[in-house]
Amino acid sequence: MLYVATIFLPLIGAVVAGLCGRWTGDRGAQLVTCGLMVLSGLFSIVIFREVALDGNERAIELFTWIRSGGLEAAWALKFDTLTAVMVFVVSVVSALIHIYSIGYMAKDPSIPRFFSYLSLFTFFMLMLVSADNLVQLFFGWEGVGLCSYLLIGFWYDRDSANAAAIKAFVLNRIGDFGFVLGIFAVFYLFGSVNFETIFTAAPDQAETTFEFLGLEVHALTLICLLLFVGAMGKSAQLGLHVWLPDAMEGPTPVSALIHAATMVTAGVFMVVRMSPLFELAPLVLALVAVVGALTAFMTATIALAQNDIKRVIAYSTCSQLGYMFFAIGVSAYGAAIFHLMTHAFFKSLLFLGSGSVIHAMSDEQDMRKMGGLWRRIPLTYTVMWVGSLALAGIPFFAGYYSKDIIIESAWAAHGVVGNFTYILSVVVAFLTAFYSYRLLFMTFHGESRADERVMAHVHESPKVMTVPLVLLSVGAIFSGYLGYDLFVGDGGEEFWRASILVLPGHDALAEAHHVHWYIKIVPLVMAGLGILLAFVVYFMFPGLAGHAAERFPRLHTFLYNKWYFDEVYDRLLVRPALAFGRALWKTGDGELIDGIGPDGIAASVMRMGRRAAALQSGYVYHYAFAMIIGVVGFISWYLYELAG
Repeated sequence: MLYVATIFLPLIGAVVAGLCGRWTGDRGAQLVTCGLMVLSGLFSIVIFREVALDGNERAIELFTWIRSGGLEAAWALKFDTLTAVMVFVVSVVSALIHIYSIGYMAKDPSIPRFFSYLSLFTFFMLMLVSADNLVQLFFGWEGVGLCSYLLIGFWYDRDSANAAAIKAFVLNRIGDFGFVLGIFAVFYLFGSVNFETIFTAAPDQAETTFEFLGLEVHALTLICLLLFVGAMGKSAQLGLHVWLPDAMEGPTPVSALIHAATMVTAGVFMVVRMSPLFELAPLVLALVAVVGALTAFMTATIALAQNDIKRVIAYSTCSQLGYMFFAIGVSAYGAAIFHLMTHAFFKSLLFLGSGSVIHAMSDEQDMRKMGGLWRRIPLTYTVMWVGSLALAGIPFFAGYYSKDIIIESAWAAHGVVGNFTYILSVVVAFLTAFYSYRLLFMTFHGESRADERVMAHVHESPKVMTVPLVLLSVGAIFSGYLGYDLFVGDGGEEFWRASILVLPGHDALAEAHHVHWYIKIVPLVMAGLGILLAFVVYFMFPGLAGHAAERFPRLHTFLYNKWYFDEVYDRLLVRPALAFGRALWKTGDGELIDGIGPDGIAASVMRMGRRAAALQSGYVYHYAFAMIIGVVGFISWYLYELAG
């Protein structure tokens, strides 16, 4: 019962707040959703202990969901180590975000609707990570996509929020189409969508090929490629990443939930869950590593030039997701989930910390209009330091343990892919530290650049917001140290048991513990250099950044405009699609279909009617003349027939 309750309590809260908000009021909706979410978080700790630590894996079948021909899918909850970790992360972080939202959304006129969406979002993510089969996983997958649309566009009176919500929804449909094709291909090959059946049969299908688009292709390579396309959309990887920064149009707690515990981590989870298939598709693993490394690098460079405090953190999320994917690409699945867990704590901390700044600054998000805040909001300043240290990978914060083991695994993988990902990951470590402390120094240090009236009202957030920040800080400090041995250390193999499959020879994670000391220290040195450079540019000589932008205007514009991905998509895809749609509308539908069809027939009848009406002049001699013509015509026809 406890296991089922953990998953479904957020759904109950969402239904009560959404349908009964008028009767419960704002406070009632908050109490119900937050109370049930906290209860789910506490239950998840028990599940983590029983399943992950004690090894008591279990599956709970609720009912048969689909039975059609050869397709059978039960509605079941699968609790193994991977699920236990994800349920713990999602429930605990979401519970803290729910509590924080009480203060952040206190003045919003639609509080029950917001908390209903927030709890529903959490439910769908919990359903996704506890799925026993691909169809149920896809149910949760589409659910988080729907809720992201609702929450990003929560302030629907803003055009920018509506546009961002639609953008996220459409781009995720692209990835989801690949995911659906992957599920179809899995069922075609294995005759089942159940994980256990698929994974058991996978080795026997390692060399199987089938025809696809007229080509003979390796079955598992194609399946994993299609599944990865789905993961790219949901986890905002290179090419399908452009929706994630725009998701900042939603309230800050939404940004924290999407970027830290739900939605974007779904792609990482799905690929790790399908590791028994990906291990048999080495070409796709190599592609995953390369795409992840390129995503990490590209989005880190974009973060250097952004001025919106939330957008900097958003691009940081894309970059850290890149780390997780290239860890998967070198078969370091445990390291990917380890970084997912630590990242959930310090990234939600950074987002909620930025929300505290925005709250204090009367909804201002531009860092160029901040500065000198550290004395006014010291607690927020402290937790932002903690989050930044963890993100930069400074000992002995959480990110140091999880990010460094990924970098070391890339080196231990060797080969072209391993070396490529290692070099980029080290560069990204430098960039990450630089933009993290650029944010910190621009926001909290130097002279205030804000309006005096705004600064006069700057104050620390209420306790309902600061307590979750403190608790997340604890996770950002200690989660890496506490989880290292279980996730990636000597106890990792036993910890993951049957949750993750790594084939012999794919031992990058094990070899990472034996790399030379200078390989281990390089990321730390690069992070230190990044912090030092940010200190010089934004603390010691604040005008230096402006001079650099003037000295290299094209580079600055290129990064500020996000590598022009949106502009390229607009030119190559959006405008042609709009032109094509307009042509179908105006020419195809308007002129051809309506012009010949309903509108054409109606116009012809009207023309005939007008001509017939012209005969009704009202003059008797006109009618007599018409009758004479008729009689003459009739007599002429009659005489013609007689002559014939």
